[in-house]
Amino acid sequence: MAIDIKICGLRTDAALDAALANGASHVGFIFFPKSPRHVEPALAGRLRQAAVGRASAVAVTVDADDPFLDAIVRGMAPDLLQLHGNESPARVAEIRSRYRLPVMKALAISEPADLATIPAYRNVADRLLFDARPPAGASLPGGNGAAFDWRILADVERGLDYMLSGGLDAGNVREALALADPPGIDVSSGVESAPGHKDPALVAAFFRAVRAAGKHGAA
Repeated sequence: MAIDIKICGLRTDAALDAALANGASHVGFIFFPKSPRHVEPALAGRLRQAAVGRASAVAVTVDADDPFLDAIVRGMAPDLLQLHGNESPARVAEIRSRYRLPVMKALAISEPADLATIPAYRNVADRLLFDARPPAGASLPGGNGAAFDWRILADVERGLDYMLSGGLDAGNVREALALADPPGIDVSSGVESAPGHKDPALVAAFFRAVRAAGKHGAA
């Protein structure tokens, strides 16, 4: 069975090449100055050219205002916008309408009760992303290397289009796939040698682990 695989937080040609060479279906660029993975729109726009026809380029933002989103869309020309902050359903719908681009909304998960937020977003976002709720005091909404109990997702309605994120790496992705059986997965810090520095060897190992689990990705 094929699933989507997103490598997020890309900043260099080498990192992007590793993601594409291993068969990533989505490549993510983060626009959040507090993150060690932050990039400027012009750099993302240049890098994403290598992904044209090979993978969907995703612009990841956190409670971005319209001027910032305008600059990102103009400079990068993303295929998809990922909203990773506290955007309300109304804001998600507004952004989707304004830019006429598909939108993926990230939801923070730590316990079964957090799944109650799904109905409010499922009809306004094109896809959802379930990420681990950030640890107390964390400055980043994602990319913290934290995971949640994937068994929580056993209660998710079948057919819901989502990606699983949060603390995934080559050592645990097989377990995550077995427990949650998600349509897609998203990894960032789990394929890094240091915050913001993707390691091609770790990227390749992640894809090998996914293949070993019988999930072959989009390529």
